[in-house]
Amino acid sequence: MTINPALARTTDSSQPLVTLLEERWSPRSYDAAATITDAQLDAVLEAARWAASASNTQPRRYIAGRRGTPTFALIETHLMGFNKEWAFRASALIVAIAETETEEGELRQWALYDLGQAVASMTVQAHAEGLHVHQMAGIDVEGLREAFGLPDRFLPVTVSAVGMVASPSQLNEKAAARESAERTRLPLDALVLVKD
Repeated sequence: MTINPALARTTDSSQPLVTLLEERWSPRSYDAAATITDAQLDAVLEAARWAASASNTQPRRYIAGRRGTPTFALIETHLMGFNKEWAFRASALIVAIAETETEEGELRQWALYDLGQAVASMTVQAHAEGLHVHQMAGIDVEGLREAFGLPDRFLPVTVSAVGMVASPSQLNEKAAARESAERTRLPLDALVLVKD
Protein backbone atom coordinates (compact mmCIF):
# COMPACT_ATOMS: atom_id res chain seq x y z
CA MET A 1 0.00 0.00 0.00
CA THR A 2 1.37 3.41 -0.89
CA ILE A 3 0.69 6.81 0.58
CA ASN A 4 -0.71 9.57 -1.61
CA PRO A 5 2.39 11.71 -2.41
CA ALA A 6 0.30 14.88 -2.11
CA LEU A 7 -0.34 14.04 1.56
CA ALA A 8 3.21 12.92 2.38
CA ARG A 9 5.41 14.89 4.74
CA THR A 10 9.07 14.46 5.57
CA THR A 11 11.49 15.65 8.23
CA ASP A 12 14.20 18.23 7.98
CA SER A 13 16.58 15.98 9.92
CA SER A 14 20.20 16.88 10.52
CA GLN A 15 21.23 13.33 9.57
CA PRO A 16 19.82 10.82 7.07
CA LEU A 17 17.23 8.58 8.72
CA VAL A 18 15.52 5.35 7.71
CA THR A 19 12.79 6.27 5.22
CA LEU A 20 9.96 5.09 7.48
CA LEU A 21 11.18 7.44 10.21
CA GLU A 22 11.68 10.32 7.79
CA GLU A 23 8.10 9.98 6.52
CA ARG A 24 6.30 9.22 9.79
CA TRP A 25 3.98 11.91 11.10
CA SER A 26 0.76 12.08 13.12
CA PRO A 27 -2.21 13.25 11.06
CA ARG A 28 -5.64 14.13 12.36
CA SER A 29 -7.29 13.93 8.97
CA TYR A 30 -8.20 10.33 8.15
CA ASP A 31 -10.07 8.79 5.24
CA ALA A 32 -13.42 7.79 6.75
CA ALA A 33 -14.02 5.31 3.92
CA ALA A 34 -10.70 3.46 4.30
CA THR A 35 -10.61 0.17 6.18
CA ILE A 36 -7.84 -1.74 7.88
CA THR A 37 -7.54 -5.43 7.03
CA ASP A 38 -7.11 -8.26 9.52
CA ALA A 39 -3.57 -8.73 8.23
CA GLN A 40 -2.69 -5.04 8.66
CA LEU A 41 -4.12 -4.83 12.17
CA ASP A 42 -2.38 -8.07 13.13
CA ALA A 43 0.93 -6.79 11.70
CA VAL A 44 0.66 -3.54 13.69
CA LEU A 45 -0.07 -5.44 16.92
CA GLU A 46 2.62 -8.03 16.15
CA ALA A 47 5.20 -5.25 15.81
CA ALA A 48 4.18 -4.05 19.27
CA ARG A 49 4.46 -7.60 20.61
CA TRP A 50 8.05 -7.94 19.38
CA ALA A 51 9.28 -4.59 20.72
CA ALA A 52 12.14 -4.59 23.21
CA SER A 53 11.15 -5.25 26.82
CA ALA A 54 13.07 -4.82 30.10
CA SER A 55 13.86 -8.34 31.39
CA ASN A 56 11.36 -9.54 28.77
CA THR A 57 8.49 -8.90 31.20
CA GLN A 58 6.30 -7.47 28.39
CA PRO A 59 4.07 -5.38 30.69
CA ARG A 60 1.87 -4.06 27.90
CA ARG A 61 -1.60 -4.88 26.71
CA TYR A 62 -3.87 -3.55 23.96
CA ILE A 63 -7.51 -3.15 23.09
CA ALA A 64 -8.10 -2.73 19.36
CA GLY A 65 -11.33 -1.85 17.62
CA ARG A 66 -12.07 -1.18 13.98
CA ARG A 67 -14.43 1.61 12.93
CA GLY A 68 -18.00 0.34 12.95
CA THR A 69 -17.48 -2.13 15.81
CA PRO A 70 -18.74 -1.84 19.40
CA THR A 71 -15.12 -1.80 20.63
CA PHE A 72 -14.26 1.21 18.45
CA ALA A 73 -17.40 3.04 19.62
CA LEU A 74 -16.59 2.33 23.27
CA ILE A 75 -13.01 3.59 22.89
CA GLU A 76 -14.21 6.67 20.98
CA THR A 77 -16.63 7.49 23.81
CA HIS A 78 -13.66 7.86 26.14
CA LEU A 79 -11.64 10.28 24.01
CA MET A 80 -11.46 13.79 25.40
CA GLY A 81 -11.54 17.30 23.96
CA PHE A 82 -10.42 17.94 20.40
CA ASN A 83 -9.66 14.24 19.82
CA LYS A 84 -13.41 13.56 19.54
CA GLU A 85 -13.64 15.95 16.60
CA TRP A 86 -11.42 13.94 14.26
CA ALA A 87 -10.60 10.43 15.56
CA PHE A 88 -13.97 8.98 14.51
CA ARG A 89 -12.69 8.87 10.90
CA ALA A 90 -9.76 6.56 11.74
CA SER A 91 -9.91 2.96 10.56
CA ALA A 92 -9.03 1.65 14.03
CA LEU A 93 -8.48 2.83 17.58
CA ILE A 94 -5.96 1.04 19.80
CA VAL A 95 -5.75 1.50 23.56
CA ALA A 96 -2.19 1.06 24.85
CA ILE A 97 -2.15 -0.26 28.41
CA ALA A 98 0.74 -0.54 30.85
CA GLU A 99 0.66 -3.41 33.33
CA THR A 100 2.08 -1.45 36.26
CA GLU A 101 2.12 -4.38 38.71
CA THR A 102 2.19 -8.15 38.54
CA GLU A 103 -0.85 -10.12 39.70
CA GLU A 104 1.04 -10.59 42.97
CA GLY A 105 1.37 -6.81 43.43
CA GLU A 106 5.05 -6.46 42.48
CA LEU A 107 5.76 -3.05 40.91
CA ARG A 108 6.73 -3.12 37.24
CA GLN A 109 9.00 -0.09 37.27
CA TRP A 110 9.67 -0.01 33.53
CA ALA A 111 6.12 -0.66 32.31
CA LEU A 112 5.61 2.81 30.82
CA TYR A 113 8.99 2.70 29.10
CA ASP A 114 8.24 -0.73 27.67
CA LEU A 115 4.82 0.38 26.48
CA GLY A 116 6.33 3.42 24.77
CA GLN A 117 8.78 1.25 22.87
CA ALA A 118 5.96 -1.05 21.80
CA VAL A 119 3.79 1.81 20.54
CA ALA A 120 6.78 3.23 18.64
CA SER A 121 7.28 -0.14 16.93
CA MET A 122 3.57 -0.32 16.18
CA THR A 123 3.71 3.15 14.63
CA VAL A 124 6.61 2.32 12.32
CA GLN A 125 4.96 -0.95 11.23
CA ALA A 126 1.72 0.89 10.50
CA HIS A 127 3.63 3.30 8.27
CA ALA A 128 5.20 0.35 6.45
CA GLU A 129 1.63 -0.88 5.85
CA GLY A 130 0.73 2.47 4.24
CA LEU A 131 -1.09 3.67 7.35
CA HIS A 132 -0.60 6.55 9.76
CA VAL A 133 -0.86 6.61 13.55
CA HIS A 134 -1.77 9.50 15.82
CA GLN A 135 -1.23 8.84 19.53
CA MET A 136 -3.57 10.61 21.93
CA ALA A 137 -3.07 11.22 25.63
CA GLY A 138 -6.38 13.08 25.94
CA ILE A 139 -8.34 10.07 27.15
CA ASP A 140 -10.63 9.21 30.07
CA VAL A 141 -8.39 6.69 31.81
CA GLU A 142 -10.86 5.64 34.50
CA GLY A 143 -13.68 5.50 31.98
CA LEU A 144 -11.69 3.14 29.73
CA ARG A 145 -10.68 1.03 32.72
CA GLU A 146 -14.31 0.67 33.78
CA ALA A 147 -15.71 0.20 30.27
CA PHE A 148 -13.40 -2.74 29.57
CA GLY A 149 -13.34 -4.19 33.08
CA LEU A 150 -9.60 -3.66 33.50
CA PRO A 151 -8.00 -4.49 36.85
CA ASP A 152 -6.26 -1.68 38.74
CA ARG A 153 -2.83 -2.90 37.64
CA PHE A 154 -3.75 -2.18 33.99
CA LEU A 155 -3.28 1.53 33.22
CA PRO A 156 -4.62 2.88 29.91
CA VAL A 157 -1.93 5.34 28.79
CA THR A 158 -2.79 6.37 25.23
CA VAL A 159 -5.21 5.68 22.41
CA SER A 160 -3.79 5.53 18.89
CA ALA A 161 -5.84 6.34 15.81
CA VAL A 162 -4.75 4.23 12.83
CA GLY A 163 -5.81 4.75 9.24
CA MET A 164 -5.21 6.26 5.84
CA VAL A 165 -4.34 9.94 5.75
CA ALA A 166 -6.79 12.21 3.93
CA SER A 167 -6.90 15.83 2.84
CA PRO A 168 -6.82 18.28 5.74
CA SER A 169 -9.70 20.16 4.09
CA GLN A 170 -12.19 18.07 6.11
CA LEU A 171 -10.85 19.56 9.36
CA ASN A 172 -11.72 22.94 10.81
CA GLU A 173 -9.49 25.85 9.77
CA LYS A 174 -7.21 25.75 12.83
CA ALA A 175 -6.72 21.98 12.67
CA ALA A 176 -6.17 22.04 8.91
CA ALA A 177 -3.43 24.66 9.36
CA ARG A 178 -1.69 22.47 11.97
CA GLU A 179 -2.00 19.47 9.66
CA SER A 180 -0.01 21.14 6.91
CA ALA A 181 2.39 23.20 9.04
CA GLU A 182 6.11 22.54 8.86
CA ARG A 183 7.22 19.67 11.08
CA THR A 184 9.58 20.82 13.82
CA ARG A 185 11.67 19.33 16.61
CA LEU A 186 14.12 20.77 19.08
CA PRO A 187 17.66 20.79 17.65
CA LEU A 188 19.81 17.79 18.50
CA ASP A 189 22.23 19.84 20.61
CA ALA A 190 19.31 20.92 22.83
CA LEU A 191 18.43 17.27 23.51
CA VAL A 192 21.82 15.62 23.91
CA LEU A 193 23.29 16.72 27.23
CA VAL A 194 26.63 14.94 26.87
CA LYS A 195 28.25 13.41 23.78
CA ASP A 196 31.92 12.43 23.67
